[in-house]
Amino acid sequence: MQVERVVKTRLWLLLVGLVLMSLIVSGCATLGTQPKGWAGGEVTDETLFFGSVKGEVIALDASDGSRVWEAPLEAEKSEGGFGCTPVSTMVVIYGTPVLAGDSVYVGAYNGIVYAINASTGEARKFYPEEGKLEAVIGGLVEGSGKLYFGSVDGVVYALDVNTRDTVWRFPTGGKIWSTPAIDDDTLYVGSFDKRLYALNADDGSKHWEPFATEGAIVAAPVVYNNTIYFGSLDRYVYALEAATGALKWRFPAEKWFWTKVVAVDNLIYAPCLDGRVYVLNAETGAKVTEFDLGSPVSSSPVLVESLVIVATEEGRVYSLDTTSQKQRLLANIAELAGEALLIRSPLFASEGVVFV
Repeated sequence: MQVERVVKTRLWLLLVGLVLMSLIVSGCATLGTQPKGWAGGEVTDETLFFGSVKGEVIALDASDGSRVWEAPLEAEKSEGGFGCTPVSTMVVIYGTPVLAGDSVYVGAYNGIVYAINASTGEARKFYPEEGKLEAVIGGLVEGSGKLYFGSVDGVVYALDVNTRDTVWRFPTGGKIWSTPAIDDDTLYVGSFDKRLYALNADDGSKHWEPFATEGAIVAAPVVYNNTIYFGSLDRYVYALEAATGALKWRFPAEKWFWTKVVAVDNLIYAPCLDGRVYVLNAETGAKVTEFDLGSPVSSSPVLVESLVIVATEEGRVYSLDTTSQKQRLLANIAELAGEALLIRSPLFASEGVVFV
């Protein structure tokens, strides 16, 4: 019996040791995994600015792709658990950089807004002056000398571009992943609390009571002909009166509307995670036609003259002709890259050239 107890005790200790070792190894491995981001870009004065998956903001000459500068955003180190080696954490960028004055601004997953000199690439912390916010997922927008953005803390921020002061804050009831849209004196932004907000861009006061949907809103709103268009994770595209927030119509699909729509010629092009782009009458919401692209669309499309350019997650880029309503395959990016990849970053364009 004594021998049996000793054997059982040793087996138990061995089992505990293996469990602890598993926790240590998995803990170190987990700490080493990092999100990569899906930032888009902006083209201004022949220079292309975008965020990379390596935590850099990069400037390229838009005409030939040559590198003008690269700005690595400051890295951090987190202590590893169970005696793990400290893990170097890159600054993850999801939001698209925005140019305002002589600086490029970008919000990061580490809760910091950075300002990068557009000529030299010199990067500095812009906001907050001390500490950090919760993660900034969406992009920033600029208007009347202010920068606007939302954070995972559920707050919409308005900053003075020149002084870095907080002009106002507006708390919503949930996380904010959506990039705001500004139109005249109104800022529109969606929240995980399933509401779309219309705020006075000067002081942050509500223009009208938030419009409630049945799902979180991560898509950026689009303002067109005095109407706000946006998709929701409740599987509807919505059209609201910009002046009052009243519902004009909503259109259903089988899966989420993750990205923003394109509005042109009284039509709304609404990409969906079901692999389709729905073409809707802007006034009534009636379906005009649809394009089945065969793969989810989570990348924001872009309008180039009379063509809506759309990329699917699996790596194909299509043009949708707004005149003839015909689709054409422009490129298979995955095939060109020679490897499987996912396109989730917003598309952007300049002078007939589309950047993916």
